[in-house]
Amino acid sequence: MQIKSTAPLEVLREVWGYSDFRGIQAEIIHSILQKRDTLGLMPTGGGKSIAFQVPALVLEGVCIVVTPLIALMKDQVQNLRKRNIRAAAIYSGQSHEEVIRHLDNAVLGAYDLLYLSPERLETDLFQTKLRRMKVSFITIDEAHCISQWGYDFRPSYLNISHIRTLLPEVPVLALTATATPKVVKDICWQLSHIGREGRLLENLPTNNFNKDTAEEKEDVIEGFHVYRMSFARPNLNYILRQADDKVREIIHILKSVEGSAIVYTRNRKSTQELSDILNKEGITAIHYHAGLTNADKDVRSRAWQDGDIRVMVATNAFGMGIDKPDVRLVLHLDVPDSLEAYFQEAGRAGRDGLNAYAVLIHNKNDQALLRRRVADNFPPKEYVQRVYNEICYYLQLAVGDGYQVSYEFKLEKFCLNFKHFPTHVVSALELLTKAGYIDYKEEEDTTSRLLFLVKRDDLYNLSHLGKKADAVISAVLRNYCGIFSSYVFIEEEDIARDCEISAHEVYEILKQLTAQRIIHYVPAKKVPKITFLTRRVDENSIALSTAIYEDRRQQFIDRISEVIDYLNNDEYCRSRFLLEYFGDNTGKDCGKCDICREQRSEQNKRLPIQEKIKEILSDGMSHAAKDLMSPSYDREDIIQTLQEMRDAEAICLVDGRYKINE
Repeated sequence: MQIKSTAPLEVLREVWGYSDFRGIQAEIIHSILQKRDTLGLMPTGGGKSIAFQVPALVLEGVCIVVTPLIALMKDQVQNLRKRNIRAAAIYSGQSHEEVIRHLDNAVLGAYDLLYLSPERLETDLFQTKLRRMKVSFITIDEAHCISQWGYDFRPSYLNISHIRTLLPEVPVLALTATATPKVVKDICWQLSHIGREGRLLENLPTNNFNKDTAEEKEDVIEGFHVYRMSFARPNLNYILRQADDKVREIIHILKSVEGSAIVYTRNRKSTQELSDILNKEGITAIHYHAGLTNADKDVRSRAWQDGDIRVMVATNAFGMGIDKPDVRLVLHLDVPDSLEAYFQEAGRAGRDGLNAYAVLIHNKNDQALLRRRVADNFPPKEYVQRVYNEICYYLQLAVGDGYQVSYEFKLEKFCLNFKHFPTHVVSALELLTKAGYIDYKEEEDTTSRLLFLVKRDDLYNLSHLGKKADAVISAVLRNYCGIFSSYVFIEEEDIARDCEISAHEVYEILKQLTAQRIIHYVPAKKVPKITFLTRRVDENSIALSTAIYEDRRQQFIDRISEVIDYLNNDEYCRSRFLLEYFGDNTGKDCGKCDICREQRSEQNKRLPIQEKIKEILSDGMSHAAKDLMSPSYDREDIIQTLQEMRDAEAICLVDGRYKINE
């Protein structure tokens, strides 16, 4: 589809079928069409995708979309193509030929949107091709990843600076659903001050969101036009539930509240264990985590999206880019490390605007576990140095070697050989990645490969395969060359689209053809990988700067403390607590969270006390507090009621005596 030079609203109606923009979509789109650097702060489900996809169809050239999640970019590209929008994605695991094909197509103007992982931005190949592209604007999704203060900071996001250097006149649209005021300032600074150093973040202006009107949604920070949409979700009930037996509590909640649900848990093993338990209880459930094959992920996600399965039990690998509007429940079996993560995951409930619940289940052990994660995530520097040295020994890498060389890394085998806990090793690898010594990808996708075992002429004699298998074989022959002489990288999604079937069906058909020895099919898999970004150095030469270790450790401690404060809070509306954490001071008590419900219950309990006080004061005289005490009610409840009535200006206190307020 090529809709250039058309009004945004017309594009929205023609392509997506929506009658009008919502929230701050229109303001963001207008800003980008004016060629202004723009930052959009939108809650989960706020419609971020529309904010960049619509102007991509209006402006001449290709919109480059930077996103950290391969699953997300695949899903968005697939959905765009269904709408006949010209889109493609480049990510790790694709063949060199496929990458070049997509880049050349972008140079030729064949795409409206080109999705990229941040790691791709730094390659010489991409930067060479970029110089020849007509780029309309650059979109940075999950923009909090660029901030050193963000809960999910990723060093690879700093590669975006290279694009800005090469395309200084091209505007940037940054989007995020989880940014504190400090992170907002840092995003703007990072994207506006390429090459500048030494400026203190604390000297930047403070811009808390405290505005009411549409005209006041915009701030300008470091040259960026910042549009804020309140993160408030009036339909979402935030509930904190204490339970010694968390699993039994989850079962109770799922049997009490109908509708589609997500249960988040911390590790892969518990996703399967809990889903098995739920199925035994008659609650249809399926598990999901990053270690599954793409085909498994696709079929599980589809079963849940279509309503065949009620509950998705998942790690935080599930959710980004998942747009199921009718999720009624999001439950947390384990307490997240940050309020940002919790807010984003909880926000996947009730996107249809109807009543929904986000329930965080905790017990007395959780706070100790949270504090323990500090040591797990930040092992001693000496330990990090040791892990680096032992990995080099494990990979047989000599000092001075290894620059830009990638290795498959079998974590479990390494831990067994050198007697390490996997959690500590992964933390050490992440610190080494942030320090620039290596690039560690825990779950890097490989690309599926296929080779025909029979000759081309023999295919005509295979009449028993069925229509779908014939269609798959024809699609493979049409799209890939040299497949009879050597393995060729394939994309199941492309074949599925040609055959008008699902990617999982393609996967099953290719497996059947392999069993029949017609082809040899090697499905994509997850392979942990280490790439050395510098030549191997001596163990004692490994240096973790204050910014990499001490500062980030303190940030992690601070986030843990905020989560603990949230757990211990029993007085302040949970929705307001979360909103104010993100600098949104416009919210009121939600009236729906467990705190508000408890307070309302207490107030209702004291209504008879109010009536009794009013009865005594109805004589028009002033009365001492002792005159208002009644043996029928608790003394503390009476004192609390008096204070509430004073706050509501129903009564007043004059010279130490109470009377009806005139």
